[in-house]
Amino acid sequence: MILLTPDQHTDYQLIDSGGFEKLERFGPYILTRPEPQAIWDKSLPESEWEERSNAVFKKDKNSQEKGQWVSKADMPEKWVFQYRTNSMHLRSKLILSSFKHVGVFPEQATNWDYIYKKVKKIPEEKLNVLNLFAYTGIASLAAKAAGADVTHVDSIKQVISWSRENMQLSGLDNIRWVVEDALKFVQREVRRGNQYNGIILDPPAYGRGPDGEKWLLEESLNEILRLCALLLKKENNFFIINLYSLGFSALIVENLINAHFGDATNHEFGELYVADSFGKKLPLGVFSRFSDQND
Repeated sequence: MILLTPDQHTDYQLIDSGGFEKLERFGPYILTRPEPQAIWDKSLPESEWEERSNAVFKKDKNSQEKGQWVSKADMPEKWVFQYRTNSMHLRSKLILSSFKHVGVFPEQATNWDYIYKKVKKIPEEKLNVLNLFAYTGIASLAAKAAGADVTHVDSIKQVISWSRENMQLSGLDNIRWVVEDALKFVQREVRRGNQYNGIILDPPAYGRGPDGEKWLLEESLNEILRLCALLLKKENNFFIINLYSLGFSALIVENLINAHFGDATNHEFGELYVADSFGKKLPLGVFSRFSDQND
């Protein structure tokens, strides 16, 4: 089991964490958001959090997920986040959403680098990557920037439109967009006999498909991984799964991967985290990934 954290961010910084909140910089703007795993004390005084924050998310008392942002006058409705390395330059539009999210999960940058590197190492001239529960598509952009044909699947039409904007902002094109329930999509792809060099999954704890299909992680994860094992090519491949559900151990993911991808090579699993400027490590999900392409 390993711990991974991104090391190439310029547009993101976790400034402080604690008191069930996190103080983050996205580009030039600083946000305060809820963080259920930050159970320790804040390092900075509350007054400094208030002074630094351009916007603060206030949870709705009647909802576990929704709320509203309280913004200062200098905070725009939308702005652009950039992720730049020696190999790629990705851009994403950020928005203050009513679900506390802004459109990007910065801890995933280590996986964006992994995707780009693995796609570049696959010798096939025409290779394809499937991104399920793909959200605003930064992982799709990383695969596309490396030269893959990308199929991007998400159940929310507005999020697909957001992803398309991010593709255009990043100077990329020709991603295949699919608005559909992820489980239904992979079931159909298996029946068609299609396969992919790379598969990326970022499933939520729960959700709904475009036709009201119910997704519960603990009920459906085993089945979708069984199907993904049929969709993944046996050679020249990579696979990544991220899970954010609280209490979902990396050992559960290891067991599932071993059960369905028993011959997986270079398999690694563990936790993603980001350290704040005071050295406190904030856990932000578990992951598993493997590839038959050596580093």
